Amino acid sequence: MKLLPTVFLLLLVFLALDDVEARGTPRAHRSNHQWSSMFVFGDDFVDNGNVPNIVGEKTSRQWSYPYGSYRNSNWSGAPVPTGRFSNYRMQSDFIASMLGLAEAPPAYELTSDQSCDSSGMTFAVGGAGVFKVTSTAKKVPTLAAQVQAFKRLVNDDVISTRQLHHSVALIAISGNDYMSGSEANNGFYSSFNDLDIYIGNVATEILDNVAQLQMLGVRKVLVNNLHPIGCMPSQTSSNNYTTCDLLGNYGASVHNKYLNQMIGERDNVHILDLYSAFTDIVNHAPGEGSDRSKDFKRKLTPCCESSYEGGYCGERSSSGKHLYDLCENPDKRFYWDETHPTHAGWEAVMEALEQPLMEFLDQDYVP
Repeated sequence: MKLLPTVFLLLLVFLALDDVEARGTPRAHRSNHQWSSMFVFGDDFVDNGNVPNIVGEKTSRQWSYPYGSYRNSNWSGAPVPTGRFSNYRMQSDFIASMLGLAEAPPAYELTSDQSCDSSGMTFAVGGAGVFKVTSTAKKVPTLAAQVQAFKRLVNDDVISTRQLHHSVALIAISGNDYMSGSEANNGFYSSFNDLDIYIGNVATEILDNVAQLQMLGVRKVLVNNLHPIGCMPSQTSSNNYTTCDLLGNYGASVHNKYLNQMIGERDNVHILDLYSAFTDIVNHAPGEGSDRSKDFKRKLTPCCESSYEGGYCGERSSSGKHLYDLCENPDKRFYWDETHPTHAGWEAVMEALEQPLMEFLDQDYVP
């Protein structure tokens, strides 16, 4: 999906006026506190199976090869697509490892009614936003709808108070509200004031859901800030994957400014700085960037790319022919497809975020 050009043309001027300040199984690091459950909300950055296998008459791409096709010298089993939008693990899996869990908790849609795994549950759905996002293929629950599903399980005692008191929540909102499929853009962006209201509303929705989770008893809440969406291959393909889209990244900076203002100092809440972690790998100045940035080649180019304009990774013809090209070594690419990082990409990002995250998890809960 493409970014709304009008939105970010206005954002560029708005920033000038407002002076925005701008390989294998994950290693087990385990927090010193006993965080035994994790509840995951948001979108495709952390969805591990909530989008149905079949939508209409087509198999959802994250349920078929080459998704889940990770290989390395230590593991050579058959590809196992798991509904994740990557070639193997993703952000929530690495965070789960830090809590001492084997992987991200089971998907809500793959869990029996009125039950919850001891490791928690993933409510995130690919394509979701804080507002309704339209798609010709499916309709997805908003962040608030996901939190309401969680609330029902709490109210029905499916999720116990004890489990809540040993739980961490993750909210991953990754930019679908700023894409062309968002219904929320209707009637907005006619003035700078409208733009300010819209971005503020996105951040306010995130804040409201953080507050709801805390009221329900979740002890610690992690919130992603917005990654540099102008660096996604969907935005860099027009220049042959050579440079990030400036307007898109400015838009992410505006979003992050509001997020910091609203929840940056809130007790028991930690903002995961995806913007900096991604930028230090894929969009840093020459001679700068993180050590891990050297591990990746053609950093803005996806590993899995459609062989024709308008197609998608994993697409096949009616005869079964692959309509995509796959890179030889996904561990050398940061992006897996037009939007999502590879397993190696997520590993590098979470390595950069690990220390402040662990320090936050090890802090005592503030009543």
